[in-house]
Order: sequence, then C-alpha cells, then structure tokens
Amino acid sequence: MKFTAKIGLFLAFCLFTVASHAEGAVQPEGPGALMQLVFFGGFILIFYFLMWRPQSKRAKEHKSLVSGLSKGDEVITTGGIAGKISKVSEDFIRVEIAEGVEIKIQKVAISTALPKGTLKSI
Repeated sequence: MKFTAKIGLFLAFCLFTVASHAEGAVQPEGPGALMQLVFFGGFILIFYFLMWRPQSKRAKEHKSLVSGLSKGDEVITTGGIAGKISKVSEDFIRVEIAEGVEIKIQKVAISTALPKGTLKSI
C-alpha cells in the first residue's frame, strides 16, 4: 500500500471512531432556569448600584439646590455664566452678571451655588 492510502485509511478510521463515540455521548446542557434568574438578578443589581442610584442621588441634590435659591446668592449656570441672584420667582430667576446687566434664567439651569464673596475674587 502506498503512503497516501495508509493516511486515508487512518483518517477514515479516526472519523468513524469519533462519530460512533459521539452518538451515545450526553450533550452538555445550558444553564438551568435558576441560574438564569440569578444572572438576571445580578445584572439588575449592577444596573441599580452603578447607574440608577447615583443618578437619583444627583437629581435629589440638584432639586434641593434649586429650591433653596434666594436673592443675593451667587450661582453658576449650566452654560458657565456666573452671577448674583437679584430676583426669584416660581420657575425663573434673574441673575445679575455685571453691574446693570441682568438675565432671566430657568431655575433648573443653575448648576452650582457659590460661597458668598466668590464673584468679587474672580
């Protein structure tokens, strides 16, 4: 027999041997229903602690900041404008950004309340 024929017979033998063993073999199953629920619950917990909880905490802090604004407070808007509050209404405030220059801004556009006297040092 030639060498290539021997290799062909060997490969055929290996193929049929593997195929015959594979028929009776038990196929591994995927994760059970309980394991899938545990995985899903873990995913929900990660989502809660990394995204939802910090965002709600920031929203609560911003709500308390906006509700506590009063005349004379120094603030910075989300656009980066710094000024002193001259008038507060229900949804809007007037911010004096320079002497004699006032702008009307929504309360929710305030990002930070500065300590008193900060604008004089800038």
